Amino acid sequence: MSYVTPTDFARKMIDAGEAKVFMSTKDTLIRAYMAGAILALAAAFAVTVTVNTGNPLIGALLFPVGFCMLYLLGFDLLTGVFTLVPLALIDRRRGVTMKGMLRNWGLVFCGNFAGAFTVAIFMAIIVTFGWSEAPNAVGEKIGHIGEGRTVGYAAHGAAGMLTLFVRAVMCNWMVSTGVVAAMMSTSVSGKIMAMWMPILIFFYMGFEHSIVNMFLFPAGLLLGGNFTIMDYMIWNEIPTVVGNLVGGLTFVGAMIYATHHKTSPELDRDAAPAPVAVPAE
Repeated sequence: MSYVTPTDFARKMIDAGEAKVFMSTKDTLIRAYMAGAILALAAAFAVTVTVNTGNPLIGALLFPVGFCMLYLLGFDLLTGVFTLVPLALIDRRRGVTMKGMLRNWGLVFCGNFAGAFTVAIFMAIIVTFGWSEAPNAVGEKIGHIGEGRTVGYAAHGAAGMLTLFVRAVMCNWMVSTGVVAAMMSTSVSGKIMAMWMPILIFFYMGFEHSIVNMFLFPAGLLLGGNFTIMDYMIWNEIPTVVGNLVGGLTFVGAMIYATHHKTSPELDRDAAPAPVAVPAE
């Protein structure tokens, strides 16, 4: 049977988090680099589909192919380790420390950014023929995304920052649900089906994903987007990273841990009140 029960996949989540803490620096960086690159390529693919069809739903329907690929290949996203690694610390796994967790997060962040930035450079070259002409329609779309989701938030001040943060929280609520959902099945087809649904939701709803943004915004800057590096960092990347951490750990990791791994005792059946008899009419 390919279905894995919640109790079993909750344990798998903790085991996965523990393994990531002790992974070598080389392996952590390579896996993070490839994850960032593949997700960035999927984002470029989705933008291209949206521009060519004029229908953002089609782009969102196809975007999860990148997430499924990187997960099945065993690569790591920052959004995933935000959810899994703290569980090993909370569960007091032997040798797992705050320092080890922060080391993992730092390495994965760097690897994801390097991979996404590599694809940003490649796509900038492609849509401008090596910067020999103005960006094509896909390049213009990427540049406008960067503007709207940096200076667009800034124009609303504190309300814009709150909106950005909530979008980031909801993003990793969905993305981490996809990570966990893949553990519910032992078959490749089952994993893909389970992952596809929450990733589709996050992308179509326009939620803020820190690694997707590591591609979109540097690419936008390379293509002449009307915003700055500081706009990108302050009005997107930093709040998005924090929101992704809160969303994944709070609404996915902690909830599953609390109810499926640290299950509370059942109520005493003998102490339950007797059912009230209903008189017949």
